[in-house]
Amino acid sequence: MGWHQQIGFPILSVITYVPLLGALLIWIFGKGRPRFYKVVSLVATFAALVLSVVLLFKFDSANPAMQFAEDFMWVSRFNIHYGFGVDGIAALLLLLTTLLGCIVIIASWNYVKDRERGFFTTLLLLQTGMTGVFCATDLFLFYVFWEFMLVPMYFIIGVWGGPRKIYAAIKFVLFTLVGSLLMLVAIIVVVYYTYKQGTTTGAGGITFNIQELSRQTFPYGLQFWAFLAFFAAFAIKVPMFPVHTWLPDAHVEAPMAGSVLLAGVLLKMGAYGMLRFCLPFFPDAAVAYIPYVAVLSVIAIVYGALVSMMQKDLKKLVAYSSVSHMGFVTAGIFAAIALAGNAQGMEGAILVMFSHGILTGALFLLVGFLYERTHTRQISEMSQLAKPLPILAGFFLFFVLGSLGLPGLSGFVGEFLSLLGLFHYSHWLGAIAATGMILAACYLLWMYQRVLFNDRGDDEVKPAISVRDFGPREIASLVPLIVFAVWVGVYPQTFLNLLHVPVQTILDRVLGPSQQAHAHGLADLLHAARGLF
Repeated sequence: MGWHQQIGFPILSVITYVPLLGALLIWIFGKGRPRFYKVVSLVATFAALVLSVVLLFKFDSANPAMQFAEDFMWVSRFNIHYGFGVDGIAALLLLLTTLLGCIVIIASWNYVKDRERGFFTTLLLLQTGMTGVFCATDLFLFYVFWEFMLVPMYFIIGVWGGPRKIYAAIKFVLFTLVGSLLMLVAIIVVVYYTYKQGTTTGAGGITFNIQELSRQTFPYGLQFWAFLAFFAAFAIKVPMFPVHTWLPDAHVEAPMAGSVLLAGVLLKMGAYGMLRFCLPFFPDAAVAYIPYVAVLSVIAIVYGALVSMMQKDLKKLVAYSSVSHMGFVTAGIFAAIALAGNAQGMEGAILVMFSHGILTGALFLLVGFLYERTHTRQISEMSQLAKPLPILAGFFLFFVLGSLGLPGLSGFVGEFLSLLGLFHYSHWLGAIAATGMILAACYLLWMYQRVLFNDRGDDEVKPAISVRDFGPREIASLVPLIVFAVWVGVYPQTFLNLLHVPVQTILDRVLGPSQQAHAHGLADLLHAARGLF
């Protein structure tokens, strides 16, 4: 046991705990020194970002095993290990986490005026929890990080949030905690079953190793209920319709950094859990639940778009758009396991996860920057802001076009592949889901026109001519997101190459070789479609 010297040092642990080290330094030495704790926060998150980029350069996309692995015995009695490792899916989401973690420090430099030291400390603790979720290869360790990240997010919303912050924070925790407790029961059942069967190689017949558990064969009755328990926890986090109601309140009340990380990273953990646990652990149940998940996903796409169109609060509009966009993720994942060879649907879903983090994270940043200047998020109280804020208007237009799926930007590629997979599962569901992209253009462009250009002729709604436009801090926080949005949109193969092997591994586990042999024609068609990119 130990760590695999793929890069010369335990890089995943360093990426995970550098922010924690920064938080400790701030808490010990940062009292009364605002410049110190801001610089420490930036250095810690930037170091994690640089290391995650180095990791991707060293990553072997053809290797199906967990890479940069670390494995140490933690609780010997129950064979619980401190196990870290990443595949292509986790590596991509790790990059997203560290990127947004660094950006929110820059964006929040002057945003929070109250209890700043605690705010930056809490952001660093949150990044440690989020990173650990994507790196953990031990089921118990995964659950520890999954629960740990709730605490800093609760305080970010509850301490530095808006007028209804306590209500939103408690609602967020209660929803998530219900799902987490169901998942904990399922974890105990799964581990106990493997122990009783004696089918594992762990000490005393017990194992929490995720890869070893994913190779076990569970009876269908256990799969049916355990899948529901795991799926409930992850569906709440995504969030899927109809368990999405905590999200708009949390977004509206959270400070800008909380909204960015909530939309950009925390929602992705739900879909990641489906890929990592629901499908490999319970393949038969996953296939049986496909029609229900597909229908709920399509409802979320259309419902989220329609509700977004009716919002008067700018932040709530972007929040409901997340419900719509994440519907493409769950639709693509489960459509992929409906038909063998339909890997592109799952790859597209993962690309939507990454793209959504970039684009919606940027939209929440822009809403925050607007609020800094106008002290309102009500669309009815804004008008002709493009005149005093032309740079902001340009950035806003770019990310609006990316979010509505303009070809050439990241939003289009993932949603197209996800829709392609859904279409081959069901023409009708695919056609209905495609209207989500049309509706996205409606509510996003209408919102943009009202906020930045519309002169409604109302004397009480006047252009805020005295506000200042973007400075270096705001531009620096948005330019990296533009780079990735264009990169994914123009040359997505860089990111798809990370996904081919882990996605195929999941499909092999769920479908099995015999079922895959019946879909060569569909696989060839989808391979040709991928050639478009």
